[in-house]
Amino acid sequence: MDRANKPNWAQSLILGIQHVLAMYSGGVLVPLLVGAALHFNAQQMAYLISADIFMTGIGTLLQLKATRITGIAMPVVLGSAIQTVSPLINIGSTLGIGAMYGATIAAGIFVFLIAGLFAHLRDFFPPVVTGSLITIIGFALIPVGIQNLGGGDLTAKDFGSASNLLIGLFTMVVIIIITMLAKGFLKSIAILLGIILGTIFATILGVVSFNSVGQAGWFHLPTPFYLGMPTFHSSAIITMIVVALTSMIESTGVYFALADLTGRELSQDDLARGYRSEGLAVILSGIFNTFPYSTFSQNVGVVRLSKVTSKRPIYYASTLLLLIGLIPKFGALVTVIPSSVLGAAMLILFGTIGVQGISILKTVDLNSERNLLIVALSVGSGIGVTVYPQIFQYLPDAVKLVVTNAVVVTSILAVLLNIILPKPKNLANAIAEG
Repeated sequence: MDRANKPNWAQSLILGIQHVLAMYSGGVLVPLLVGAALHFNAQQMAYLISADIFMTGIGTLLQLKATRITGIAMPVVLGSAIQTVSPLINIGSTLGIGAMYGATIAAGIFVFLIAGLFAHLRDFFPPVVTGSLITIIGFALIPVGIQNLGGGDLTAKDFGSASNLLIGLFTMVVIIIITMLAKGFLKSIAILLGIILGTIFATILGVVSFNSVGQAGWFHLPTPFYLGMPTFHSSAIITMIVVALTSMIESTGVYFALADLTGRELSQDDLARGYRSEGLAVILSGIFNTFPYSTFSQNVGVVRLSKVTSKRPIYYASTLLLLIGLIPKFGALVTVIPSSVLGAAMLILFGTIGVQGISILKTVDLNSERNLLIVALSVGSGIGVTVYPQIFQYLPDAVKLVVTNAVVVTSILAVLLNIILPKPKNLANAIAEG
């Protein structure tokens, strides 16, 4: 292993900051969206964001150390799952906040209990499936990066403005230059440097405000059931279990992507420990009134670009997340980074994940019509539902929740086609017998 994969404490800290910045906007997006939709007051929102970031650090730590029961022991970072936003809002607005957290706790218990069974699906993920899955994990998120590049809010008057595009372009150019010309450790933190310099450039242009930093408090301790005691309703629980299953499928893709980068062969036990850690994190999110967690794919892009596969930077990232969660001023400082800067970084990160999937598919015999059909249909459908989720607008909400998730659609199609379509030898036999 080269020196870049054995960073010292200072390098690990800097790399950890890069991981935090890569996931932070996605990490706070869920509490912001759900809190706004449910009309939380300023005090509740402050708690929600701080506690969410703190529990993200806890959840990430649960994955880093392998025990007999938990921990996949790879550079995994957890964050609030974006697919939970709509169902949580529906549950919270109809059955109350307590039902939202009761369903979350129940879903976490479900994930923990079925982890071993779900891990047996490992044999259904050969390279033609994992390559398709990792490709869609990256490319399906490209629209999110583009939206942030334009300013984040599609309804804002300045969305797509010259200043937003200029800031995003500047950030991308910085990342590209550092990636292409720098060497060693400096090259491994290209994303971090791009975000920092992009924010400085935006400050010079006068589009960065530090008011939120001044208004934020100095200390906030996460408290169990701070926003309300959980209540349990079967409809809400079933909904969140469906969401949890989609998160497990997404996490499977992230695990395989990291395994490919680290050169590790994942066993069923490895996957089961990873799922159990995720289940525990979801249980804790319900207890501390935050939101369900899943592995964050953007951090796979950070690992790929930095070429640092050590877990040490993730330990530092987890510690930083705990500190940010305890000290709201730190969290507020990170929120001043313009969306266009983050969007530029996301575009590069998500693109590299997609390319990683393509590199896996290069090892697959795509001259085989069978493999070609698996990739074409699964990846094509995943991209299709990303662009036009409205195609399923008349389906029941529970079904729509599943079929509008690009990663889930690609996973289901790739796995099913891999099972159903006969392999070349079997196909030849079938023709001969016919």
